[in-house]
Parts: sequence; C-alpha cells; structure tokens
Amino acid sequence: MIDDFAKDNLHGRLRRDREALLWKLDGLSEYDARRPLTATGTNLLGLVKHVATVEARYFGEVFGRPSPEPLPRWQDSDGSDLWATEDETREQITGFYRRTWEHSDATIDGLPLDAPGHVPWWPEPHAGTNLFAVMVHVLGESIRHAGHADILREGLDGRTGLRAEHEKQIDEQARAAYRAKIERAARSAAPVKAQGPSHVA
Repeated sequence: MIDDFAKDNLHGRLRRDREALLWKLDGLSEYDARRPLTATGTNLLGLVKHVATVEARYFGEVFGRPSPEPLPRWQDSDGSDLWATEDETREQITGFYRRTWEHSDATIDGLPLDAPGHVPWWPEPHAGTNLFAVMVHVLGESIRHAGHADILREGLDGRTGLRAEHEKQIDEQARAAYRAKIERAARSAAPVKAQGPSHVA
C-alpha cells in the first residue's frame, strides 16, 4: 500500500512539473525561447531539451527499456542537450519531451518501486539502483530546472507562476514597491563601511 502511495505521489509531482516547464515557453518568440540568458548560456528551450534527455535515459536504458527516440551515447555527452540548434524546431523538442513522457510513464506504471536498474554513468558502488531512487532523482532534476525556467521567464517579461490557470495579471506598481522594500532591508542589513584606519598618537 505504501509503495502505491509513494509511486502515485512522485509520479503526480513529476507530471505537474513537466507541464510547468513547458508552460514557460508559452507566448515566447523563437529568439527569446532559445537565447542564452545567463553567463553560462542557460536558455528556456535548452532546459526542455535537457530534461527530456534526462528522462529518456533514466526511465529508458537504466531499466533495459531504451528510448525509441535516437539519443547519443551517454559517453559522448558534449552539452548539446542544453541548447537548440538553428535546425531544431521548438515543435521537435517539445514533441520529443511529450513522447518521452509516454515512454517514462510506461516504465513507471509497469515496474514496482524496487525494480532494479543500472545507471552506467554513476560511479560504483552507486550504479546499481531501483525505480524509487530513479524517480526521486529525475523529479529532483525536473524541479531544479523548472525553477531555473521560472527565473529566466520572469527576467524576460515578468511572467511568473506554476500553472497557466493560476497566473495573475502583473501589477507593476505593486511589484516595484515590494522590490523596493526588499532592497531597503538589504541595504539596512549591510555593514557600514569602516571610516578608515584610526591614527593613535
């Protein structure tokens, strides 16, 4: 009974965060969906591509159920799963993510939580694992990158939130006042600069 409860809760949260991550692309131009928004090149469409690849690997080959999607060997990982080339369309990447969900869900639904798996890119003695540990790991990856997407999207146009149905109209004045309050608190907490060395006779 507890296994069913744990699996259902983990799976439900994973489904929720998948949709949240895709929603962060809603209404964006091709340029804004793809452009690097941090010093290390993090971008919204690349986050979707990366999380799709993570799911495809962990719920695929780890359990002897390779993804039907073509994936480069994990040994050849070169960071290309973190951004979209000019030849890849948004629809191709989001479609890959959605098809990966179907394959992942079939693995999750078809195996018990203690089903053994092997993660060849994890160091020994940790490579031997099970479905429960992999679900927790992939959920952690998804949550982490959905959080990245939250911040990137807010920086682009101010849109925030977890789900489309909960999105509120942006109140620029209220936001500015709230930010100013936090700025004042930060400045007040900062130490006062020293006045310089004292001269003792």
